[in-house]
Amino acid sequence: MTDEIITNQPTESSLDVIQETMDGFLAAADVRAVYGEPIQHDDTTIIPTAEILSALAFGIGSGSGNGVGTDQNPDKPWQGTGGGGGGGGRVLSRPVAIVVASPEGVRVEPVIDITKIALAGLTALGFMVGMMFRMSSRSRSLPDIED
Repeated sequence: MTDEIITNQPTESSLDVIQETMDGFLAAADVRAVYGEPIQHDDTTIIPTAEILSALAFGIGSGSGNGVGTDQNPDKPWQGTGGGGGGGGRVLSRPVAIVVASPEGVRVEPVIDITKIALAGLTALGFMVGMMFRMSSRSRSLPDIED
């Protein structure tokens, strides 16, 4: 019987999968994804622009081991190996502006998201109303000071 340590290194195919995934995420942040294809109308060119946010995480694990004996069979040699990995990510994009190039000049027209503005206003209003109720409530105010 020989004692040997078995190591489990990530296989080449695992690294290939990681590389392909990284290439896909980097392609999402490419300038062609941020600036859309120009649209030509007469002598005016319109270029849509977007904001891109990407997040990515990976993890790879491996293990090894050897020894003699378990609780059920104390004389039987055993060897262990292991391995695994995982990852995930997210890519978000939203339009932010339109670049208009015409004979009169170049201008940038922002894209205004009314939904975000309305949600921010409702959140601020809810916070203010909650604070007003809290400040007006006798039980939540400061206790009386006794002499």
